[in-house]
Amino acid sequence: MSVPDAVREGHQQNAPVARSPLAPAGTATVVDGWEYSTGAETGPVLVSDRSAMSKVLVRAAADEHVQSALGTRFGRAAWLGDRLVVGSGPDEWLLVGPPGRGAEIRAEVEDAVRSVTDRPVAVVDVTHGRALMRVSGPQTMALLRRVTAVDLDDRLVPHGSALRTSLARVVTDLVRDDVEGVPSFLVHCERSSGRYLQQALLAAGADLGAVAGASGPAWPDHAGS
Repeated sequence: MSVPDAVREGHQQNAPVARSPLAPAGTATVVDGWEYSTGAETGPVLVSDRSAMSKVLVRAAADEHVQSALGTRFGRAAWLGDRLVVGSGPDEWLLVGPPGRGAEIRAEVEDAVRSVTDRPVAVVDVTHGRALMRVSGPQTMALLRRVTAVDLDDRLVPHGSALRTSLARVVTDLVRDDVEGVPSFLVHCERSSGRYLQQALLAAGADLGAVAGASGPAWPDHAGS
């Protein structure tokens, strides 16, 4: 092995690895600088780690031009290509995209929003500061009703809804993003609360068959997104 090859190999072995705040579900592998874990692929309820996805927070006055530029409004979520845009709060949006694209998404969104408003705009890549998980499977609604006081009836929280609420006493963004007609939710919270919330959901749904699902770099993470 030549000296340059040895240096290159040593650099790759010592390269920093980004790790999720959630507990790994099985064997860990590193893909493009992120650690992913194996886990269940199907089950009554899967709590699957999606923390590696790019997450960009936008704050701007929510006039019609800004809402049009971002593609959705407060309380709703919409897929725009490979990005899920969530109206997570008054004058606040969360964009979720493929891993490793945070800086690109931040720059594109900031340009788009600033082009339609002269009011203050803040766009921040929060990928490493937040936890994200998907709760899916036929017993999803039964599990979530145990950990929140919000009425999740289809009439009140249909597919494409977004709300900020409490799950197991943790403030979260809860986004309904159904999978082939079956209720499924993305749960977004501060990084420091991620592992606690993951374990709380698994404990609350133990008798329903709740298990940790596999994490992975693929996004969108289900067909039809």
